[in-house]
Amino acid sequence: MSDAVLLVLPVLLPLAGAVLALLLRTRPALATASGLGTAVLLALASLLLFLRATGGGAVPVTVFGGWPRGFGIGFSAALPGVLLVLVTALVTLAASIYAIDDIGPRRRRAGYDALMLAMVAAVNGAFLTDDLFNLYVWFELALLGALGLLTIDRRVAQIDGAIRYATFAMLAATFILIGVAMLYGVTGTLEIRGAARALAGRPPEAATAIAAALLLGGFVLKSGLVPFHLWLPASYHTAPTTVAAVFAGLLTKMGLFALLLIFAGVFGVTAGGAPQLVPLFGVIACATMIVCVSGALAQTDMRRLLSYHVIAQVGYMMAGLALATRDGVAAAVFYMVHSIIVQANLFLGAGLIRRASGSWDLTRTGSLMRREPLFALLFAVPVLSLAGIPPLSGFWAKMIVIRQSLDAGMAWIGAVALFAGLLTIVSMATFWSDACWKQARGPTQRRLPASGLLAMALLSAATIVIGLAPGWLWGLARRSAQMLALIP
Repeated sequence: MSDAVLLVLPVLLPLAGAVLALLLRTRPALATASGLGTAVLLALASLLLFLRATGGGAVPVTVFGGWPRGFGIGFSAALPGVLLVLVTALVTLAASIYAIDDIGPRRRRAGYDALMLAMVAAVNGAFLTDDLFNLYVWFELALLGALGLLTIDRRVAQIDGAIRYATFAMLAATFILIGVAMLYGVTGTLEIRGAARALAGRPPEAATAIAAALLLGGFVLKSGLVPFHLWLPASYHTAPTTVAAVFAGLLTKMGLFALLLIFAGVFGVTAGGAPQLVPLFGVIACATMIVCVSGALAQTDMRRLLSYHVIAQVGYMMAGLALATRDGVAAAVFYMVHSIIVQANLFLGAGLIRRASGSWDLTRTGSLMRREPLFALLFAVPVLSLAGIPPLSGFWAKMIVIRQSLDAGMAWIGAVALFAGLLTIVSMATFWSDACWKQARGPTQRRLPASGLLAMALLSAATIVIGLAPGWLWGLARRSAQMLALIP
């Protein structure tokens, strides 16, 4: 298989699967099978692309339409994008398995499978694109799929959440588009590497500073970072469980990936670029960690609680960028991979708790350790990992961020990360105890489906593997940071 074909498969496969699912939407059983089959093929294609891109030699690059590089639409199998495509495929596969029992015929007929696969295609497009304008386009295509999934039940709460989501997303899109246009005016190119080369060694100027500020504002909005975070817990909790899990795992990480690509790659913060913005990165990261973990402690609704943790964890990734070192950026990449897997798994687990207890309210849950011991053990993996308990992936992710903050002479960021980590331990311990250990108030509701447990087992296994052998992921993260720093 040629590099050009392999490079576009993570986008073409889910798009083709979306078309097929749309044609089969009146036959829910076939739509379910097509969605699951597409997820399996996507996982295999993403693994092949990852092995090709990390196996040595030149990084595969494809420019469509016969245009020269810098003018056509280009895809690049560079790290960290190709790594995130692989993790996206893992989450998509787990979500497809979970959806067998979570997504009923009515939602299938409403187009769930087509919307989910189209959104996944857009996410992969953003991770692989080699062009600033197309980065913006893929974000907006992902937004269209997300809004369709968010409103799939047509409930008032979903419409309200979608309006909040769309309002902030359109504001972010405006900032991003203007920022990209101004950067094009300065550099004369939309190609990411070309823009980085044009800015390398260039003295600061007003247009570049304004473009950087606009892009920062736009992608901070997309990532849900403080102070633009309130839209996320107001919208994610209205979505079906499978949808919320994919949102939690992927969408905010798209925004953080774009921040790494633009500020570590194009503006070169690890080489002294954008020095005026770097302290602001640290303030945003620390405020996000503290404000959102504190917000999680005040929640009893599982979906809102986990939504606040989604944002708080993005704060840790932003802290890695704020260090303005290559290993700081590597820490952000490591944390991103860990967080995608763990947070998707937590939402899947919350959905099973809701299924067993009949309520999203933690005060009305309990007894799952006795009734569903396998689930309680599977759910303990992402809970303990998010809390940063060794030897799971979250321990290494937090430790790396704190260690790199000390090495970079920014111990205050490490201190805030440590304090937020302690609050996360309290929140997650309470969560697991209320859901699994304490005596439930109500009677047993329903048994948990095997598909839900299998989906959680897949993601929990990935978390354990990263925790027991973190060196391989840290090596990939450092290579990612090096490739971002060497974009010119």
